[in-house]
Amino acid sequence: QMQLEESGGGSVQAGGSLRLSCSASRYIGSGYCLAWFRQVSGQAREGVALLDNGYPKYADSVKGRFTISFDYDKNTLVLQMNSLEPGDTAKFYCASRIDRGGGCWLLDHEYTDWGQGTQVTVSS
Repeated sequence: QMQLEESGGGSVQAGGSLRLSCSASRYIGSGYCLAWFRQVSGQAREGVALLDNGYPKYADSVKGRFTISFDYDKNTLVLQMNSLEPGDTAKFYCASRIDRGGGCWLLDHEYTDWGQGTQVTVSS
């Protein structure tokens, strides 16, 4: 069973930045779809960004502000979040699944492994 662990959440003012990291118990640098999701209590989980064979895809709401990347030395998925807005306040989760071809998508039901989440709070 893959274990994922997020870190880097916190509280910032609007316009600020945070960097989230997700470490994995097994090597996920290739052969996996890797993604970040977020969820506000009482609302559906929302896809934020993913890496598809190293190629990034973003939700429209975060394009130009968030950057997803992978640190191969540390086997860590990273989400750099800039120009944060109060609407970004949520619990952020990293997720992975084996890439069996056909592309990677920001559909939470497709992902098999999830971290516990890290809270991001943006104040105005």
